[in-house]
Amino acid sequence: MKCYAHSRPSAPSEEWQKLEDHLENVACKTAEFAAVFSSSQWGRLLGSLHDFGKARVSFQGYLARANGLDDDSYDNGEHGHSGAGACLAEERFGPMGKILAYPIAGHHAGLPDWSGGQNPNGALVQRLIEERIVLDEDSLKRYETNLMLPSKLPPSPWKMDRNSSDVSFWIRMLYSCLVDADFLDTEAFVDRERSEERSKAYPSLEILSEKFFKKLNAVESGAAKTKVNEIRSQIRLTCERAAEELPGLFSLAVPTGGGKTLSSTAFALKHALTHGLKRIIYVIPYTSIIEQTADVLRGFFGSDNVLEHHSNFDPEKETSRSRLSSENWDAPIVVTTSVQFFESLYACRSSRCRKLHNIAESVVILDEVQLLPLRLMLPCAEAIKQLAAHYRTTILLSTATQLNLPGINPSDVREIIPASLDLYHRLKRTEVEFPVDLSARRTWDEIAAELSSFNQVLCIVNTRRDCRDLYEKMPEGTIHLSAGMCGEHRSRVIAEIKRKLADGEPIRVISTQLVEAGVDIDFPVVYRAFSGLSSVAQSAGRCNREGRLDGFGRVVVFMPPERTPVKDLRDGEYALADLLARPHGVDMDDTAVYPEFFAALQSRANDSGQDFSRMLGVHIPEEFRNGVMSPAGPLQYQFREAAAAFQMIDGVSQVPVIVHYGGNEELVNLLYEVGPKRFLMRKLQRFVVNVPRARILELREKGMIVELIVSEGKESHSGVFVQTVPSAYREDIGFDVFGEGLKSEDFIC
Repeated sequence: MKCYAHSRPSAPSEEWQKLEDHLENVACKTAEFAAVFSSSQWGRLLGSLHDFGKARVSFQGYLARANGLDDDSYDNGEHGHSGAGACLAEERFGPMGKILAYPIAGHHAGLPDWSGGQNPNGALVQRLIEERIVLDEDSLKRYETNLMLPSKLPPSPWKMDRNSSDVSFWIRMLYSCLVDADFLDTEAFVDRERSEERSKAYPSLEILSEKFFKKLNAVESGAAKTKVNEIRSQIRLTCERAAEELPGLFSLAVPTGGGKTLSSTAFALKHALTHGLKRIIYVIPYTSIIEQTADVLRGFFGSDNVLEHHSNFDPEKETSRSRLSSENWDAPIVVTTSVQFFESLYACRSSRCRKLHNIAESVVILDEVQLLPLRLMLPCAEAIKQLAAHYRTTILLSTATQLNLPGINPSDVREIIPASLDLYHRLKRTEVEFPVDLSARRTWDEIAAELSSFNQVLCIVNTRRDCRDLYEKMPEGTIHLSAGMCGEHRSRVIAEIKRKLADGEPIRVISTQLVEAGVDIDFPVVYRAFSGLSSVAQSAGRCNREGRLDGFGRVVVFMPPERTPVKDLRDGEYALADLLARPHGVDMDDTAVYPEFFAALQSRANDSGQDFSRMLGVHIPEEFRNGVMSPAGPLQYQFREAAAAFQMIDGVSQVPVIVHYGGNEELVNLLYEVGPKRFLMRKLQRFVVNVPRARILELREKGMIVELIVSEGKESHSGVFVQTVPSAYREDIGFDVFGEGLKSEDFIC
């Protein structure tokens, strides 16, 4: 009996893809991908076994009937095929066969849990028991002889403890190789036009490097001969020299305004070319600054060579090639967010995991690494360790405030900048004034009066509510900036701030901390509500950034009217207060103070009894260690529970609401007509504001938002929220979640 893997509508079976061809193609491609981490034989086994179940008579009958070729073909309604290969892997190779079984069983539905979990019926242990019976089918017994499986498994690429995070991370990487190979071969057969578009080659890193350094040299030679620019040149030169060192973990500790973006890119390019690495991945903490970095890199490399991949990306900027590259990150330069990067590393769905193997053999620049959530610092550090240790990945920890990541030995991280450069003192451009009495809180009226006396001033506060309250006290013309504004709105406001600063116009800005990291703005005076030391340092980086003032810029830290309700921020306040209480206080230009601060911050979190398991949620088993569900028995991992636990953005307390802004009414109206189609939701992503879940019910009762119910088959479940009251979104402050300033006529039907 001939067996087929894929059919083409209205095509005779002679033109279908033979199963043996698909298995061989995927085996070769998976082996090629896995060779990067010395696992090509494992990859070949995965590709050979993944669609073994398609040799079943029932599946072949399904293909015939679905294409109208043979109404009498046997089709018992059981079209599942992934379980057969998983069962065969365990039957042939014993307990260690589970390493293959996880990726094979999940190559469509996602990596499964071993037992229980979110989908008990789909748990691997259950499937290996219930679906093993299919191996007795004659069609599979006959086809098994075609597979030519080895008698034993290949050796593991390195020595592993079967319960360590090495194994679970390795399974994820093998899974990524398999699903990408499967996608690519299937696409090549069913959609040749799309496959040909994908095959268009990007320029090599050699070509891009030549282009980058030619322009960088021109920019550097044309820059003003200032002290700051002289130091930036020294930083770049030091980075390029360090690029010759062997791949691994590096740290680039440079004060804000030291030119980390271009210097780190120079390091990455020279390092990649020296050691034969494939791509550069720039990971940025906030969507509010990712566009700025991507635009800078596009200016050096060309728009077509930089893949910008994050939830807030404007689909109008996409090309057909970049849209395909976002699926598996095969571009030479990738710019993404911490959320996209780390959540993918702990994901279970095939669409999220497909890109993982292309992180291997790359240079990853983690910008402002100190902004990783404290509650997830351990699994983030574990992922960093795994990539550097086993996947030929160089990780560059780029930060203005040095820190030691938990679980990573500081001696394993090579600092690029030697102490002899004395950057923090030489790049000193501000004087930071801490409050004398931390118990003496100030009113917003007092702060507003002080801010109003300056021609150009930035004030950064801790919460959206604080931002709104202080903004209301300020004179007309003051600019408000917060996450209460959708991405499109924030981008326009930041562009306007930069324009006014460049033209020397009067400007006063009240902002939340979203402006702290990486937003390239330069104020002579910055006020900062009391927060953690790293936040104060980042805020200071927005002051006298270019060193143009005759003296130092002024950074004033003040005690706001009330303590912040946000626990992470509050822990930072306490940790800084502990340091300020010391006899010698805090020297912002002393590099040793930052590791002390982060140690105090982590100690305070531990003192409050929030161990790692509890920080991820009480429903998560205590066995969750180092970001991996560590099982009770060998090779028993809870991949789906781990993915659900690892959420960098708190989706429980925040709910996305689509707002009306910037003439997007046509898109919103289309949403009502056709529902949340993927293409439409991507376009609307730039018009989303995250709203505290606690306010959703109130906003619905007031008629300010409506919930669209999404129907799937016979089931309906909650869908997306959309703003309904026109005045609920304001041009000055964004979405008015506090419900003030609304017009009464908006509530009239």
